[in-house]
Amino acid sequence: MSVDLNPDLSKVASTNGTTPATTKGGKAAGAIATWADDRLGLGGAMKKNIRKVFPDHWSFMLGEIALWSFVVLLLTGVFLTLWFDPSMTEVQYDGAYDPLRGVHMSSAMASTLDISFDVRGGLLMRQMHHWAAMIFIASMMIHMLRVYLTGAFRKPRELNWVIGCLLLLLGTIEGFTGYSLPDDLLSGTGVRAADGFMKASPVIGTYMSFFLFGGEFPGDAIIPRFYAMHILLIPGILLALVAAHMLLLVYHKHTQWPGPGRTEGNVVGYPMLPVYAAKAGGFFFIVFGVITLLGGLFSLNPVWKFGPYDPSKVTAGSQPDWYMGWPDGLLRIIPAWETHIWGITLSWNVMLPILVMPPLMLMILMALPFLEAWITGDKREHHLLQRPRNAPTRTAIMVALMTFYGLSWAAGGNDIIAIKMHLSINQITYFMRGAVFIGPVIAFIITRRWCISLQRHDEGKLLHGYETGVLVRSPAGGYAEKHLPLPEGKAYTLTARDDDPTPETVEEIDASGATGRTARLRKLRAKLATVFFADNVQKPTTEELHESQHHAEHELHELESQIAAGPNRHGPAEH
Repeated sequence: MSVDLNPDLSKVASTNGTTPATTKGGKAAGAIATWADDRLGLGGAMKKNIRKVFPDHWSFMLGEIALWSFVVLLLTGVFLTLWFDPSMTEVQYDGAYDPLRGVHMSSAMASTLDISFDVRGGLLMRQMHHWAAMIFIASMMIHMLRVYLTGAFRKPRELNWVIGCLLLLLGTIEGFTGYSLPDDLLSGTGVRAADGFMKASPVIGTYMSFFLFGGEFPGDAIIPRFYAMHILLIPGILLALVAAHMLLLVYHKHTQWPGPGRTEGNVVGYPMLPVYAAKAGGFFFIVFGVITLLGGLFSLNPVWKFGPYDPSKVTAGSQPDWYMGWPDGLLRIIPAWETHIWGITLSWNVMLPILVMPPLMLMILMALPFLEAWITGDKREHHLLQRPRNAPTRTAIMVALMTFYGLSWAAGGNDIIAIKMHLSINQITYFMRGAVFIGPVIAFIITRRWCISLQRHDEGKLLHGYETGVLVRSPAGGYAEKHLPLPEGKAYTLTARDDDPTPETVEEIDASGATGRTARLRKLRAKLATVFFADNVQKPTTEELHESQHHAEHELHELESQIAAGPNRHGPAEH
């Protein structure tokens, strides 16, 4: 045995008896991590969350599209901020776009043209920014539809639903302020409309307009004020809400679809690192790439064709961005209703579609989780998702709201529809006036019956098996299609749902001794719950499933015997 008389002591741990032993030297990254953990306590939090499990399903990517398009908005917005001049000072354009050279316009419009034609990559960034805004709002809507239709908004996620509604509202306002900034003829027409909407407010309308515009429309302050809102105020609130949304997502854990091994108390999926982080990072580049392709190949908001804003002009067929189309549609089809009282004119034809309906629709959306929880009396926590067919009334309510939204949105293009389809704009307007009331009712009835029919179809598959497509002829000459039992995993998924609660009856409420307002509220809730769960098909009981399984196994054995015996024993068999 040999002894090293000159050992390397740089890696030997040392201690003074009061602190843990540490090695001398080491990597700089480790030293930095240790320094940060000693002061911020990040080690424990990172260790807990870095391996947090997330379920895997394509529908969960809808929310990620909204998140990554928001990131693209921030990146492209920073680029545009470097060259945009948010001023309404009048200048004479002398840029690269020859048709507008020498035309007087605001500095905002001139800088927008400079970004489009003189800044390298500026037009691509403008178009990517606008496309990302479109996708951001659209993906938020579709994500919220997925959340609602699958019951992901139930306890304990009601607050996250409310945050999502606020994000949708702020995203819409952010989009309006953004496409108003270029100060072109189309966006200026939209700002002019917004001025009229504010002035339609009783008593305070003119004061609101003077406050926002800094005087009479259009003034010289609206673009700078919209700019401050667009790049500072609203994005700050959006960032805070997105952060709160993600924190609540991590805290409550992600919902998951029913299936073998999945319960209300666990999450089956992949850990944050390395799997989920890699997938999310790759998906970001996919979203970024699609937005880049859209920005590079499809022209959007060509302000140079519209020209600078002039209050004496308006573009023919002018329409706002698509997400502002539904209140514009209601504005177009509502009759010219006005009321004159005490020297004040109440313009119902402006107030109802613009000042009443958007806030009302937002409040309805925000209240949906709380209304359903009150009607059903369900106070349990839910982490497993529901198939839309298993909540027919809930699904029908959302489809009715979607129908109202879609018809209102279509009414916003009544002039374009009339021109392209060679129809009378008056006939389109009269049709839409009735359709926005009748259409949602029809959609509700059809959707609810459709969901109940699908429930019965699932029940049939559970009790009788699935159709094999194999026809067997009996000795008597009759033909019958044979069924096979569902795979256990599929059967488990179809039965992994709770039975609907049984609503109280009026007799039970009276017998409980409740009186006054409490009794009236309980009776109202009982009636609503009866309607909410009416005709729903409950999942089969355990006894029914066992009986059906034995019957299916017997049918399978009989089918195999008949096929093995061939046509000589029972006559011809057709497959």
